[in-house]
Amino acid sequence: MFEELSHYALQQYWWILISILAALLVFLMFVQGGQTLIYKLGKTEAERTVLVNSLGRKWEFTFTTLVTFGAALFAAFPLFYATSFGGAYWVWMLILISFVLQAVAYEFRSKPNNLLGAKVYEIFLFFNGAVGTILIGTAVATFFTGSMFIINDFNFSEWMSPYRGLELAFDFNRYATFINLSLGLAVFFLSRTVGIMYFMNNVSDDNILKRTRKQLMVNGIPFLVFFVFFLVNIMVMKGFAVDPDNGSISLESYKYLMNVLDMPVIAFILLSGIGLVTLGIFRGYFRFEGCRRKAIWGTSIGVIATVFGLFCLAGLNNTAFYPSVYDLQSSLSIRNASSSHYSLSIMSYVSLMMPFVFAYIWYAWRSINKKQISAEEMKGDDTHVY
Repeated sequence: MFEELSHYALQQYWWILISILAALLVFLMFVQGGQTLIYKLGKTEAERTVLVNSLGRKWEFTFTTLVTFGAALFAAFPLFYATSFGGAYWVWMLILISFVLQAVAYEFRSKPNNLLGAKVYEIFLFFNGAVGTILIGTAVATFFTGSMFIINDFNFSEWMSPYRGLELAFDFNRYATFINLSLGLAVFFLSRTVGIMYFMNNVSDDNILKRTRKQLMVNGIPFLVFFVFFLVNIMVMKGFAVDPDNGSISLESYKYLMNVLDMPVIAFILLSGIGLVTLGIFRGYFRFEGCRRKAIWGTSIGVIATVFGLFCLAGLNNTAFYPSVYDLQSSLSIRNASSSHYSLSIMSYVSLMMPFVFAYIWYAWRSINKKQISAEEMKGDDTHVY
């Protein structure tokens, strides 16, 4: 079946699969967002323990999805993986360190006589929630604004900045840096917003819930501001177009706006996602009591649709998804960065198992989430406490 498809069709298929995984990952980063709110929503040790344990029951979903996303990206588009991870390694190392610290924090925070104390591990959780989300968002923004690398005829890449990716977020002499950071901050505030909605759904504590309503708007509005700034800028900027005949890369005015117009289904998904997230924020705030437990579900669909739409704009419709601003012709597209036809065909059969994985996640989520978490539950002898 898959071997009968053209190479380009398989490349599109795999970019769509990766876009789905990326969308799920961004939604599941509500765990990271929630970690940055432990002291905002929890004013006592007992309240903070409730919040940490509420997130602790879901953090492995995020970690597993991150690993799956990275593995799929490496297998389907190895040249991108080698170029980005081998060149901008300071960014990826900081992201990796933040997730390692997260795992350590959940493992040791509540251990008796732990070496560092609970507060240090809570700082680790905040570091993962802040640094991890901002840098992942900033890295994804470079799919639109470009990076500093060159690739020779033998597919050997070289990063042309000594800062190894950090210049993408801290070179304030380039306007593109502000676009990159706007998406990084949008992901940060989005993860906090969805984290608040998760607490509204999962936590049974009146004091915590009273604080979630205020924080919902405090984080929801900045998300909308930063995301709209990012979206408007990429729509009016020059994009990186790929010639389908010879693979050459050129700058094209309003490229990403043209992608929206050329792919109406993707445009509908993207705009619907933005609308659902916006609606979820305002309904969660103004209809707090009636929507408290349900707010996360409509918003989660919106987050997944929005991120999926963004990734499709970056990689489909003859667009370079990892452009180089140092050497335009070194830019990577799904055509020149993918695995062979044979490899993509074989992997496509394995991808048919993805619905079963998603079904397992849904089943595990429902089993864990049957009962809201409370301070009383943390005192039970048979309860695993993070």
